[in-house]
Amino acid sequence: MSNDRPLSCLIGLIGRGILRSKSPDMHEQEADAQGIRCLYRLIDLNVLRLGVDALSALLESAERMGFSGVNITHPCKQAVIPLLHELSEDARAIGAVNTVRFRDGKRFGYNTDAAGFAESFRRGLADSPRAHVVQIGAGGAGAATAYAMLKLGIDRLSLFDAVPARASDLAAKLAKDFGDGRIAAVHDLPPVMAQADGLVHATPTGTREHPGLPVPAELLRPELWVAEIVYFPLETQLMGAARKLGCRTLDGGGMAVFQAAAAFEIFTGLKADTDRMLRHFHTLDT
Repeated sequence: MSNDRPLSCLIGLIGRGILRSKSPDMHEQEADAQGIRCLYRLIDLNVLRLGVDALSALLESAERMGFSGVNITHPCKQAVIPLLHELSEDARAIGAVNTVRFRDGKRFGYNTDAAGFAESFRRGLADSPRAHVVQIGAGGAGAATAYAMLKLGIDRLSLFDAVPARASDLAAKLAKDFGDGRIAAVHDLPPVMAQADGLVHATPTGTREHPGLPVPAELLRPELWVAEIVYFPLETQLMGAARKLGCRTLDGGGMAVFQAAAAFEIFTGLKADTDRMLRHFHTLDT
């Protein structure tokens, strides 16, 4: 990071269906608290009526307009990788990028989702059993949460995705770093859910754009802990169903804040105050 304190920064978020994102509030308020001016813009593919194939042009436009960098979300976290010059170690291992920094004519890709989820898990479910965890979703966000869970030391991770090949590909990729015996793609949820200690949900299901439950409600049981990545709304249908049964739960708010704090540091070179960001996040309408 540069030792020169920035006076301002222009950053943004590229993704689909992101108009309710709290990233602008989180970054701009933390910048204000640190005495710098930050403008955070939402670049919504739906609003622009663009597909993922427009990602290269959007990155080029952001660079030309003087952006310090951009966050990347669904469905672009993996598609962005071929458009970058360098990847951080975590981004390369995960195979997904959620933060791109523009510097010296190059694009540097990072993944702050994994560290953000891990920190949220340590704060909210640190003492939970983790011999066997089932994860729903093997896309860009799912790659990060799977990586985080394996780094946190779970014994066995079962991956399920609506596109089975995606789960198989992610399992094979992560097995190179964590070993074949700890991670596997699964295609039949009921038997693995019946044996699991916890459930990680890592798809857009539960957002206002994609309402519903990511798993049948009958597969939930009181002994299961449930961790969510969706944070708008904070109380997803999955969180509500799990809490009604008495499950221990972790909503998506912590991951949202901690990944944003790490991205803020990448963009500005300034260390974010995560406790302050958490307090501010909980004042927002989610």
